[in-house]
Amino acid sequence: MALNRDFVGRSYPPSAPYEVSRVKIREFATAIGDNNPLYRDKEAAQAAGYPDVIAPPTFPIVFSLQSGGEALADPGLGLNFAMVVHGEQRFEYVRPVIAGDELVTTATITDIRTAGSNELLTVRSDVTTVEGEPVCVTYNTIVERGGAA
Repeated sequence: MALNRDFVGRSYPPSAPYEVSRVKIREFATAIGDNNPLYRDKEAAQAAGYPDVIAPPTFPIVFSLQSGGEALADPGLGLNFAMVVHGEQRFEYVRPVIAGDELVTTATITDIRTAGSNELLTVRSDVTTVEGEPVCVTYNTIVERGGAA
């Protein structure tokens, strides 16, 4: 079954705020094996010019699909989760994610395309503070294996 291409261009309401904490940043840095002191030590981060510890560049994956999750779960899209694998992700930053940020994401399905017998779906998530300050944009592509009709 092919994915419903009518979903391309569809945006979803902003997610609930995600509160970034030093603990979450440290846990993520530990999970990816990165000992950079900017992710763990407030004083080191401040010495580098940041108000608090910053998050590793891939940290927004933790919360960036929150608002797009309802799209992926919509039966009208036709996504078979049993056949889904991660394709790729990329991030475009305005500024780093900083401990203390309260962030929301607004997701848009930007592309659905066929590659062989697979369907590739790309979700763009605009990440801002609750006040509306842009932080970054994430692009997540998932692959539905054998999904093309």
